[in-house]
Amino acid sequence: MDVILKWIGGGTVAAALVLSGIAIGGSATAESEVVTTERAAPQPVAKPLAPHGAIAAKAVADAKRLYTVRRVLPIDGPIRYGEWHWDDEGVPEGPLLVTVDLQARVISIFRGGYEIGAAAVLLGTDEHPTPTGVFPILWKQRHNVSEKYGNAPMPWSMFLTNDGVAIHGGSEVENGYASHGCIGVPDPIAERLFAIAKEGDKIVITDGARLGLGDAII
Repeated sequence: MDVILKWIGGGTVAAALVLSGIAIGGSATAESEVVTTERAAPQPVAKPLAPHGAIAAKAVADAKRLYTVRRVLPIDGPIRYGEWHWDDEGVPEGPLLVTVDLQARVISIFRGGYEIGAAAVLLGTDEHPTPTGVFPILWKQRHNVSEKYGNAPMPWSMFLTNDGVAIHGGSEVENGYASHGCIGVPDPIAERLFAIAKEGDKIVITDGARLGLGDAII
């Protein structure tokens, strides 16, 4: 908002007083004496900052960064079948976000934007594809057995769809194996993820997406 300055009154006040006198044998005249008073121009009043606005803006920026890649685990080369990594030491608390890429066949687990876990995964086939998109964890089941697929054990199941697509353990994560659309992960990763995941946490399944430091996940 622009500050409008208004001048009040005159800029200069002058007063003159002339005195005259006549004396015997001569005359005397007092010279004019002028007194000038100047008013300083009023200074604009600085508008106080609105700290609440600045704090709110920072909170919004930080909230957006919660789903931004802040750290990637230092893994040499492509992740092989059966390989898994986990390191959450010193990572601050934050929202959980899991990504799965169908092309890389890798799951990445982020907490507050820091990657804390990664592993190769089993995925569906052309006949039973793994869906892509953003899915919330609908419910969890520690000791799940699939009646649909011959009572196959699927421990640490985290269901993403109502028709049974889940992230789970109990699978042979090896080349040549596939699922019926689920995401099969090594048991150590399944157990660790199950322990920290909550209903509503987001799982992002992509097909060829690549992420680097500073990239927004969603």
